[in-house]
Amino acid sequence: MYTLVKGTHDIILKEASKYSYVEGLLQKIAESFGYKEFRTPIIENTELFARSSGESSDIVRKEMYTFMDKGDRSISLRPEGTAGVIRCMVNEKVFINQDYPVKAFYCGPNFRYERPQKGRFRQFNQFGVECCGVTSPYRDAETIILGYDSLMFLGFKNLTLKINSLGDDETRTNYCNALREYFKKYVDNMCDDCKERYKTNVLRILDCKVDEDRKIIENAPKIQDFYSDATKDSFNKIQEFLKLQNIPFEIDDTLVRGLDYYSGVVFEYHYTTKSGLNVGAIGAGGHYGKLIPELGGPNIEGVGFAIGIERVVSVLEDDNLLDNHDDPLDTYIMPIGENNFSKALEIANYLRVNGYSSDVCLENKGVGQMFKKAERRDALYALILGDDEVKNNTINLKNLTSQEQKNIKLDDLLKTLDHLFGEDDDCDDDCCKHE
Repeated sequence: MYTLVKGTHDIILKEASKYSYVEGLLQKIAESFGYKEFRTPIIENTELFARSSGESSDIVRKEMYTFMDKGDRSISLRPEGTAGVIRCMVNEKVFINQDYPVKAFYCGPNFRYERPQKGRFRQFNQFGVECCGVTSPYRDAETIILGYDSLMFLGFKNLTLKINSLGDDETRTNYCNALREYFKKYVDNMCDDCKERYKTNVLRILDCKVDEDRKIIENAPKIQDFYSDATKDSFNKIQEFLKLQNIPFEIDDTLVRGLDYYSGVVFEYHYTTKSGLNVGAIGAGGHYGKLIPELGGPNIEGVGFAIGIERVVSVLEDDNLLDNHDDPLDTYIMPIGENNFSKALEIANYLRVNGYSSDVCLENKGVGQMFKKAERRDALYALILGDDEVKNNTINLKNLTSQEQKNIKLDDLLKTLDHLFGEDDDCDDDCCKHE
């Protein structure tokens, strides 16, 4: 018997429907903001991620799945979605042919070699958006609001939006110099990651999770003290816009994110469960100033975020926020006798093309057995078809909740179901279930 590769998981049956529900809702909300779908390959040239994510990032240093293909080329499974989407925009000349901003959303699997835990896997699914081509604090704020609204629509009420600004080039240069000077006297006693980050990207030390190192980080210089006038103006406008839209937030001056391409505003959506447990970030993103030209595109900027589907589904389940999302089966058709299978299948297909979900028993089962099958499929109505019903062009319709049953003409079946499901009696082919 073959087992799963460590860090992967099967998503099936009701669990799969939860994923589809979450992904579908996120897609609809993104579309309502004017975003269009992009689908990019799971494999890319390794250099793409080294150049975009940054060689100092943990993703590139420790977590990427990289291999040499038969042409002796270094290939990596994508660890995140942004780089591939920007590469696609550049390759397809989207920036030339489209009006700015270019708004893209994507959803699919990513891969990182990290320690598996609840809601975190080595193969995981991410939903994300990228808004490219317009450098504006208002576009940054709109993107933040899209992520916040998306999570609120999914049912997350105890959300905490954390924001920070990594500033412009002037800000980061001055701040990084101050951090190097501060950490110089501590770095020899800090963790190995911090020692490496001190050499490659001192900002990333602020993201360290080691308790002893956190105590040192608490007293480090604050980036706000190094903001240029342009950074102050942009960050203030984002805050003012969020307040006007009634989006609560808090400033976290240690928030830097894990990818080197971020500049300007960065943000995370944190969640506290109904039991009071803070599960940390369930989505995050930020502004990137040089990623697009770094990947061969024009000198324009962008902003985006990503939401981990596994993590979101796990937390929604813990808070019982996915209990009633699954649509039941509308009808289960029960032919009595094999000679009625064909007619039962004909009726099932007729209902399906008219918008009603329908399953049919095509095995020789007793009526009691078929009712049990209907119950296991969470069917709302049973349609019982025997010889007399076929002869008289009727069918028995049973409400499996109230147990009420009646015999109706087959010609009236669709109209009857429309009425039972609360549709207008005058429903036509262009509305309601029949769309």
